[in-house]
Amino acid sequence: MADIIYTLEGGVYMNITNKCPCRCTFCIRSLGDAVGDAHNLWFHGNEPTFDEIKAAIDAYDFSNTDCVVFCGYGEPTERLDVLLKTAEYLREVKPGIKLRVNTNGLSDLINGRSTAKEIGEAFDVVSVSLNDPDSDSYDAVTRNIYPKKAFPALLKFTEECAKYCKKVRMSVVDVIGEENIEKSRKLAESLGAEFVCRSYDKGR
Repeated sequence: MADIIYTLEGGVYMNITNKCPCRCTFCIRSLGDAVGDAHNLWFHGNEPTFDEIKAAIDAYDFSNTDCVVFCGYGEPTERLDVLLKTAEYLREVKPGIKLRVNTNGLSDLINGRSTAKEIGEAFDVVSVSLNDPDSDSYDAVTRNIYPKKAFPALLKFTEECAKYCKKVRMSVVDVIGEENIEKSRKLAESLGAEFVCRSYDKGR
């Protein structure tokens, strides 16, 4: 079984799926089997059940943890029910810890319905990977399975999340050039989200 919980630069992360509708050109999972202190983040065969995730949480020492981030080698909303159940369980057993989900923002397309309210209410922070400031560029860099539909869907998802979650942010990786970074900043802020430019070298 792959690592369900791992740490990266002092942060605690939850890895619950390897499924993802994107194959981003810069995706860190194409460079190796793990990041941080994880030994392996690939689930070969069955992905972890909710009970297995609960067992991993129960066995983990969260004493120095102030935030848990759902972000592994896949898109967390590919397993929306498990994602929400796990967040609810963490709220019960670790009520002082903040919860963040890192998502590509395509949950509505993945699940075939509006999901922003459920996700926004379940997490303290929703972080959406914007990647590029226009649809064609986004499709080219993410190589997603929803061409022409993905970009408008993630914008709508982000704007909806901002209605239900106290903190929503959109991020890009610092490999897209200064002009596109600035365009992305303006777009994120127009949707009610904070803007973050992540370092590719740091893998975050």
